[in-house]
Amino acid sequence: MAVKRNRWLVISVLVVAVGAFLALSVLPFLTAGGDRSSTATSTSNASPEVNDAQAELEARAKGYELVLEREPDNQTAIEGLVDARIQLGDLEGVVEPLEKLAELNPNTPEYRVLLGQTKQSIGDLDGAADEFRTVLDQRPGEMNALQGLTALLLQQERPQAAVGLLQDTLQSAPQINEVTPGAVDVGSVQLLLAQVYVEEGDIDEALRVYDDAIDAAPEDFRPVLAKALVLRDAGREPDAVVLFRQAEELAPAQFKDQVRQLSSNQEATPEGEAIAPDESAAPTEPSEPAAPESEETDDEFID
Repeated sequence: MAVKRNRWLVISVLVVAVGAFLALSVLPFLTAGGDRSSTATSTSNASPEVNDAQAELEARAKGYELVLEREPDNQTAIEGLVDARIQLGDLEGVVEPLEKLAELNPNTPEYRVLLGQTKQSIGDLDGAADEFRTVLDQRPGEMNALQGLTALLLQQERPQAAVGLLQDTLQSAPQINEVTPGAVDVGSVQLLLAQVYVEEGDIDEALRVYDDAIDAAPEDFRPVLAKALVLRDAGREPDAVVLFRQAEELAPAQFKDQVRQLSSNQEATPEGEAIAPDESAAPTEPSEPAAPESEETDDEFID
């Protein structure tokens, strides 16, 4: 299971590398929420400094709550409350203010994606699926929602539903992109679909999808790298070596080090630091969260 989880994370990073990237100021805190939760809630043996920080966060959260009693639509206060509660490890308390942000910003899907991630993290899988599907109903090519829902379906042991979701997205992509060019990043969706096949042990089908992606976009390093990793895991080292070299040649300068790390089985840099979004694809609206998990090694580097 650890290998599967690592591989999924690697695929996620590659998808984000050239695709859409969340840009909401509050979002980076979600990925650290688990760590902060453990430190924030274990104060009985904590140092005075930790207790002081806990008290400061609680006071800050209370201050934002008081502001919102007077100004319920104050987005600065709502975002501050989300931030404070995440740092306190109170993810359940994050849900209500995030719902308000999503309501106030219907054209900013990042808020609802973060809401889905938060619900998933607290075990509300049906609620998380509803949030991801709400985004996809409006924007079928929203990669963060697609990734979130795909991972959720796999968590629920519904791989065929995940395959169907991604195949339907690919089938509708030409028509959607004709109306709104670039609305669906076909290459990123193919990477996700191939990874579902890898997760389920259908390596031949995964390799077929990678080949389709390579043929469709020969300049894209991501499917080349993904295929190399799968071939190496399958014991086809000579074939993998050729593809690793090709991926490194194709990769933009900022990703070459990570490709080398993966090809040599070295520890990869944590996802949040390793692969930045393509700035030309980043949303112009405020600020971020992102991939649910991100601190694996080697095969953790491709989602």
